[in-house]
Amino acid sequence: MISLTTLLLFAGAALLMALTPGPNMVYLISRSLCQGRAAGVMSWLGVVLGFSVHMVCAAVGVTALFLAVPLGYEALKLAGALYLLWLAWQAVRPGARSPFEARDLPPVSRRKLFTMGLLTSILNPKVAVFYLSVLPQFVDPAQGSVLTQSLLLGATQVSIGASVNLLVTLTAARIAAWLAQHPLWMAVQRYVMGLVLGALAVKLLGQQRQAV
Repeated sequence: MISLTTLLLFAGAALLMALTPGPNMVYLISRSLCQGRAAGVMSWLGVVLGFSVHMVCAAVGVTALFLAVPLGYEALKLAGALYLLWLAWQAVRPGARSPFEARDLPPVSRRKLFTMGLLTSILNPKVAVFYLSVLPQFVDPAQGSVLTQSLLLGATQVSIGASVNLLVTLTAARIAAWLAQHPLWMAVQRYVMGLVLGALAVKLLGQQRQAV
């Protein structure tokens, strides 16, 4: 069974990734600001289902596969670290755009809101990389079933990601207005996020493969 320390460390990593602006956050904020809070919540439901799809796919074998195949594991770990470094650069690069600068989205039906949220989540490379590169670092075959550990870690990520994205969806307009009045806080957030993401990428590169 996963230790409490490991679970808390994973929860921290999941929270960091959830707070990092990506396709899901940008879409939910844009939809909420352009079509209203109810539309944002419907889109959020699709995003959460997308999280669950990623979790199930990882838990039923992908995690164990890449832990068992050294070449595949190392290649995926490198890809994950490079993507984290890219996210770090996107956060600190000159002229970086805030996710609270909403895109102009036309109103659509409830069904399409849900579907677009689902597809945005499933096709989100940040979520895929997290499950395939970060999650395996917290799985220890010596502690029991890899499937059970993957499900527990995945459920933790889904809960944290869903909570953060719901909060952002419900408060998008208020947060956007506050940040517009306090641009310094956005700059500080960007640099802190970039530093932490870079550190996580370095840690990922130095992580030794666990034996199965």
